[in-house]
Amino acid sequence: MTPLIQIQNAVKRFGHKVLLDGASVSLVEGQKVGMIGRNGAGKSTLCRAILGDEDLEKGEVVLHPKLRLGYLRQHDPFQDGETVVGFLMRDSGQPDWKCGEIAGQFEIKGAMLETPVRQLSGGWQTRVKLTALLLHDPNYLLLDEPTNFLDLRTQMLLERFLLDFRGGVMVVSHDRAFLKQTCTHTLELSRGKLQMFPGDVDAYLVVQEERKEHDQRVNAATRAKQKQLQRFIEKNRAQANTASQARSKAKQLDRLQLIEIEEDEASAYVRVPLVEKRKGTVVRCDKMTIGYPAKKIADEVTLDIEHGGRIGVVGDNGQGKTTLLRTLVGSIDPLEGDVKWGHHADVGVYAQHVYTTLPGNETVEEYLRTAADPDVSTQQVLNVAGSFLFRGDDARKKIKVLSGGERARLCLAGLLLGKHNVLILDEPGNHLDVETVESLVRALETYNGTVIFTSHDRYFMKSVATNIVEVRDGRVIHFPDDYDHYVYRLNQEIEEEGGGPKTGKMPASGDHHSGGDKSDRRDRNKQLRTMRKDLKKIETKIAEIDGEKKAINDKLMKLTDPIEAQKTHDQLLAVTQELEQLEEQWLELNEELMEHDEY
Repeated sequence: MTPLIQIQNAVKRFGHKVLLDGASVSLVEGQKVGMIGRNGAGKSTLCRAILGDEDLEKGEVVLHPKLRLGYLRQHDPFQDGETVVGFLMRDSGQPDWKCGEIAGQFEIKGAMLETPVRQLSGGWQTRVKLTALLLHDPNYLLLDEPTNFLDLRTQMLLERFLLDFRGGVMVVSHDRAFLKQTCTHTLELSRGKLQMFPGDVDAYLVVQEERKEHDQRVNAATRAKQKQLQRFIEKNRAQANTASQARSKAKQLDRLQLIEIEEDEASAYVRVPLVEKRKGTVVRCDKMTIGYPAKKIADEVTLDIEHGGRIGVVGDNGQGKTTLLRTLVGSIDPLEGDVKWGHHADVGVYAQHVYTTLPGNETVEEYLRTAADPDVSTQQVLNVAGSFLFRGDDARKKIKVLSGGERARLCLAGLLLGKHNVLILDEPGNHLDVETVESLVRALETYNGTVIFTSHDRYFMKSVATNIVEVRDGRVIHFPDDYDHYVYRLNQEIEEEGGGPKTGKMPASGDHHSGGDKSDRRDRNKQLRTMRKDLKKIETKIAEIDGEKKAINDKLMKLTDPIEAQKTHDQLLAVTQELEQLEEQWLELNEELMEHDEY
């Protein structure tokens, strides 16, 4: 496949921080790549370099002449008062009927086409941007954090869009569930270097962890051998009859080298408060109406939430998830009915953008002492500060000099020092890096109290929620099922409504299809998505077996025992045969997809 974008020995620094240090990679046509890396690693900088918006100090970005690059913009490209169809026509140069046709694939229809874009929610604005992107007929897409602030339905439409897209894609995202669904390759930017892996993000992280554990075992054996040789040398080098042996051992010692293992970067360690397990109802609402004097959001709201439950609140942007949470905690009053909290309910709240209201002139330590439960000692406060990466001088920093991510961590640390037995969390993952979110997930899974939360992060929602509450079309519905069941229902709904966006070449004017043809296309697209998922699974397995084969081959090259060597050789033959079978399956499935002209 043709390399459409090549990064060659890229070097870029900001002050003393090295973002790119001789980084190189080739991005080829048809390949769907998920790019990962910690906050501040340089992912967005690399995207800007590809777009030509950022100069490199050394190295170059080589773009193939046939590249048609589409970029999902994070900034607002809309003009004041500009309607959806007006923006699409201005941006693409296409006639209104063509813009409306493609917009319909993202459920933008009818009166919405004449709505000023800036009146739409963030999720719908992203759909408008995707429509504009598709109207330019790109063959490679560059998406920088496309799922930020998107509701679940828009995320699922975006997934389908990418799965059906015929060109290449590079997606920069912290959302591993999204990357796993849409990308067949993983590109990591770490310590200035780029590393491509032929498999999804989960498979890559497993291989990385296995490689690290292997290297640690090898190093442990090497250190033991070094100590053994050193003892022999010290014991025998002074004796005439063994001095030559000692010199030989010294040469062996010099040849022993430890494998360089990169240390894990510091991550926050989240610890939830130890609270007493309770039974019964923690909060109850009966036929409540929520909203504002000028706008009713939902009525007939009836909820009965048990102690110890972890309730994920879902719904499209603008439907009222945050309004529901604000009503539950008393920030706004219900229009009708009331909220009844159970006895001994001690509610702690983490609200969206709460970090912007922090007292700027207080230090980290001062804020945490104020937020902590009276029973918490100063040392415990400092311990928690340290676990959230505020150590030493960082604990004495003024809040006003902290970054958005640091403020989010500080708010979370303060909340957890409060020893609340009910946590209300509105988008807790925003502004937190992947490692901190994962630590929060692990902590909440062990929490004895009740959690009611919203989140656009599906990994977080899937891992934490035991029940789902949906806010939609003026109703609040409590589902007893977990998140997977809810997603399945929503997928079925999208299928029934038309299967989501189709991509590839735009249909020529005059193309018409009957209702039967649409049904056939839905079935065909469903079959193709299944085939692509099977293809990704085979690719992941090939990567795993290939790594296993390499490890066995390396072992075989070092063996001197003939019996052990024969056993290892037999293992190598078995693994090689399995790899050949998988590659044959991949070729057959790939050819079938090529015949459909959809891969």
